[in-house]
Amino acid sequence: MKLKPEEINRLETILEPFRNDERTQKMKQFIQHGKITTYEHAESVTKLSYWINKRLHLHADEHVLTVGAFLHDYYLYDWHETDEGNGLHGFSHSRTARRNAVAHFGICKKTQSVIETHMWPLTFTKVPKSREAWIVCLADKWVSTRETLLCR
Repeated sequence: MKLKPEEINRLETILEPFRNDERTQKMKQFIQHGKITTYEHAESVTKLSYWINKRLHLHADEHVLTVGAFLHDYYLYDWHETDEGNGLHGFSHSRTARRNAVAHFGICKKTQSVIETHMWPLTFTKVPKSREAWIVCLADKWVSTRETLLCR
């Protein structure tokens, strides 16, 4: 998966207000899978989601897709040590990430749905309903599997 320079520039433009925020920088403190931080994981899912959208000509909303992918795991705690009292991490973190993203960045409903449905089918009642949500859901599964198996 290789993005073109103009695609990288577009991603950077969309993500600039989020990447530079001190709250998203906290994601660098938490390990997601293997040795990969939550921030690195979010960046990988974002790049793959963008690549899938472009290469398969899916015509998803780039802003919704990119912001949703970047903030899909914006739960801001170490899931290896705590679930922040919200239940099992795998079932609850998408809801926590959505709440944080709304509180900190005021994201739109469609982007909220991308975040909250990314754990389907584990969260079987939260089915992705938009092409942006499906892309992020699939990209997250691919990246998570790769990180879990190869980044130890």
